[in-house]
Amino acid sequence: MSAIVNVTHCFSVIVPVYNVEKYIEKCIQSLLDQTYHKFEALIIDDGSVDRSIEIAKQLVKDDPRFLFFKKENGGLSSARNCGLDHATGDYIALLDSDHYCAND
Repeated sequence: MSAIVNVTHCFSVIVPVYNVEKYIEKCIQSLLDQTYHKFEALIIDDGSVDRSIEIAKQLVKDDPRFLFFKKENGGLSSARNCGLDHATGDYIALLDSDHYCAND
C-alpha cells in the first residue's frame, strides 16, 4: 500500500524542451538553485532527438519537484499546452529551455 502525499505547489514552471542540449543544463540548474522551493517543474519533451532530456534527468536525479512528460513534436505552443494540462500550481510560469532564471 502506497501513501498518498498531498503536496500543493504554489508555482508550476513549464519548460518545453526540443533539441537544446547546449543550453538545458543552465536552464535546469537555475531551477535547482532557487531559494524558493515550493514549485513544480514540468519538463516537456517535445520530440527532442538530442541528449537534452537525458541531461535534464541526470541533473535533477530524484528531485520530486521535476516531472517529465514526452509528446510528439508539435512546437512550442503545443508543448506549453501539454504542461498546462498537467500543472497543479496556483500560478504558472513559462521558462524556455534556452533561458534561465535568477535564483531568488
